[in-house]
Amino acid sequence: MRKINTRSFRLATRATPREVNRQIVLNLIREFQPISRAELARRMNVRRAALTAIVRDLISAGDVEETGTAIAARGRRPTLMRIRTTDRTAIAVDVRPGATAVALVDFGGKVIERTSFDTPADPEQLSVALRSVLRSMIDRLAGSPAGDGLQGIGIVVPGMVDKRTGRVLYAPRLGWRDVPLRDAIASVTGLQVYVESAPIACALARLWSVGRTRTVNNFVYVSVSDGVGVGIVNRGEVLRGETHTAGEFGHVSLDPNGPICACGKRGCWEAFASNAATITRYTGGPTQKRKVSPTVEEIVRRAKQREDAALEAVVETGRQIGRGLAAVVSALNPKRIYIGGEVTAAWELIEGPIREELTKNTLTEAAHTTPVYPDEKTEVYRLLGAVALVAAPGFAAPRVG
Repeated sequence: MRKINTRSFRLATRATPREVNRQIVLNLIREFQPISRAELARRMNVRRAALTAIVRDLISAGDVEETGTAIAARGRRPTLMRIRTTDRTAIAVDVRPGATAVALVDFGGKVIERTSFDTPADPEQLSVALRSVLRSMIDRLAGSPAGDGLQGIGIVVPGMVDKRTGRVLYAPRLGWRDVPLRDAIASVTGLQVYVESAPIACALARLWSVGRTRTVNNFVYVSVSDGVGVGIVNRGEVLRGETHTAGEFGHVSLDPNGPICACGKRGCWEAFASNAATITRYTGGPTQKRKVSPTVEEIVRRAKQREDAALEAVVETGRQIGRGLAAVVSALNPKRIYIGGEVTAAWELIEGPIREELTKNTLTEAAHTTPVYPDEKTEVYRLLGAVALVAAPGFAAPRVG
């Protein structure tokens, strides 16, 4: 049971039951689409007539659309409904230390257009460059179906974010502290802007994106990229913590004598499992020194071709991911784990080492066998997380108490 927060609450009104029922209908359509009105009524255990007004309002608002009919044994063929996604769009921004990607993506996850630019070290310079790119994209979309359906801007960053203010509290890989990114972007775009840490955004994408994670409301999403972060979902809600910094398992030390992390501490999980760690392992061997380091994608490609040094580096990354996952499982006991990141393209090479370390470092059979899956959208998983920041509020349950 959830205790009512007497310092932060919202009173129920006469409209509250209708609002709750609307969100129930919307989420059932999202989860079981395409679905008929009769099937929807059966799942809610109500008469079909009781849903007429709600369904009509959802269609009028553009949240739901009718899409064909189903085969029926006899009588009229029922009309099917689904969530409207193709002409509802968001601008997704993925800020990374090397480059920042900006994409127009529809609510079904289709990338319509994409561009990128080098990420400046100074956050103010990043803000100026991003405002310019966004303003140009918005102006170009004006009057088009994609522009008319533009719902907002989602920005993911590799660091801790205060969701209430949209400020980047600390991003070690970027060297940022207390950056008011949301307000700077909202002031020139006129759109709703959401800023979030990459792992939490990716967890939201798993939780809310159409056709995903059906009935799974207790999981963690581990982002293994420039850094390592964890998005935690419990009972269908993202866990943020008292000061919005929950999930920073990447900066939990696995070895006090280990390599120095970007945060300044030694032996953090991130220092062992991030893309930089994989690249260092590959280039740091006695026979693998290079003037220009390859990318993780290139190392993965070579590992799949069975190049010894690349294979060794990637497999060790899998082992280090597994070590950290053991701590996550022991602390949170999730129903399942998703891993996103460039190295997951070599899942057939890293799954075994991950499972081996998870088994070795947890205490029960149930913990040993916690399901672990790669995010299948390796190329765009963070952009989809940014889209989820815009789309998710439309599906969220109303807060009362």
